[in-house]
Amino acid sequence: MSGTASGSGKTTVTLGLMAAFKQRGLRVQPYKCGPDFIDPGLHELVTGVKSRNLDLWMTGEEHTRKCFHTNLINADLGIIEGVMGMFDGGISSSGELSKRLAITNILVLDVRSMADSAAAIVKGFETYSEGADIKGVILNNIASERHLQLVTDAIQANCKAEILGFLPRNLDFSIPSRHLGLLTGDEAPISAEKIALLAETIAAHIDLDRLLELCSTFSADKHDTPPTPKTTAPCRIAVARDRAFCFYYEDNFDILRDRGAELVFFSPLNDKKLPENIHGIYLGGGYPELYAKQLSTNTEMLHAIRSWIENDRAVYAECGGFMYLTQGIVDHDSQQHQLVGAFPVVAAMQTKRASLGYREVTTNARSCFGPAKTVLRGHEFHYSNIAEMDSSIPRIYQVNNGTLEGYNYRRVLGGYLHLHFGYSPEVATAFINYCRE
Repeated sequence: MSGTASGSGKTTVTLGLMAAFKQRGLRVQPYKCGPDFIDPGLHELVTGVKSRNLDLWMTGEEHTRKCFHTNLINADLGIIEGVMGMFDGGISSSGELSKRLAITNILVLDVRSMADSAAAIVKGFETYSEGADIKGVILNNIASERHLQLVTDAIQANCKAEILGFLPRNLDFSIPSRHLGLLTGDEAPISAEKIALLAETIAAHIDLDRLLELCSTFSADKHDTPPTPKTTAPCRIAVARDRAFCFYYEDNFDILRDRGAELVFFSPLNDKKLPENIHGIYLGGGYPELYAKQLSTNTEMLHAIRSWIENDRAVYAECGGFMYLTQGIVDHDSQQHQLVGAFPVVAAMQTKRASLGYREVTTNARSCFGPAKTVLRGHEFHYSNIAEMDSSIPRIYQVNNGTLEGYNYRRVLGGYLHLHFGYSPEVATAFINYCRE
């Protein structure tokens, strides 16, 4: 499901299609093109199935193909939500992904305040890049029968793509948002009633049977199958997962498990102690700033993690997880909340975005991810900043934007980057071995 731009209605249409096909009894495997964490959570809310990120730059083409085909094996239908406009993002764009994987493209077009010009847009997208085949168009924000007829006539007269249906302008559906984007699936921002109403609207206005006919087809026996489970004694890794720490790439969990890790989930918000018999800790990103007061008052967990760190045990923390390990978070109301205190800085929230973009890092020393010169890829997106880290804290990452990051304290590695292990899966083995040391 590609769009002409951000805000064209991709997420609404994608969620509606997932819900409508699920109502038909089909098992839908959701995917998200690009590095986003929030849309996959909404996909899971609607389908009940873990959504997967497909990102040719961040994970490489080999892993992207494997992720797509492996997760499609037990599904009846796969639906990929695109990113931004169809051709935005270079190698990570929806258009490039559809070409590399030979996937049918359906274009979502917002036709508010236009009629015949809609055909010019569709024609441009059809001819812009050879191989990015647009089979159908779904029109968003149709105001009336007359509006629908004008747009339909223009597209049918000038374009190859079929019009599969539309969403009316008066559709009462929205997803609440905040500074990092839409609310997460864990927060259940869309009620079951709203999802059901959206599915009914989609089924009433979009030709679902024709859409299925236009889909690309794949045979499971021609592609990678899930790896054989490890039989060696597992390495138990405690993973922080609750409303404050909810940004993880599901593939990272699979890669760790495939290499011998047993993941044990816990809540820094609610639990009073770490899971028993663990070898390491993985603190992912999320919204610790929204729950800073509750995190700060859970002193038992703060002390447990600080004790773990001071006893030279392994921890990897990224973005929100890294913020949790600082001296504290200064929230949007300028209130400071004391946290673990392993890193001698405070994470202060800003009204403006602090950083956004893909990152490639090369390690300049041995770390939990292996020897020096290990290359990893990921993404950075945050609204907080820290002051200059004390010079006594080593920087492990040489980042491709010219900065040094990846802060090392004892056996802790922390920083703002969200890493995806798909590009360098050997780092998961290195992390497991590091935890076992």
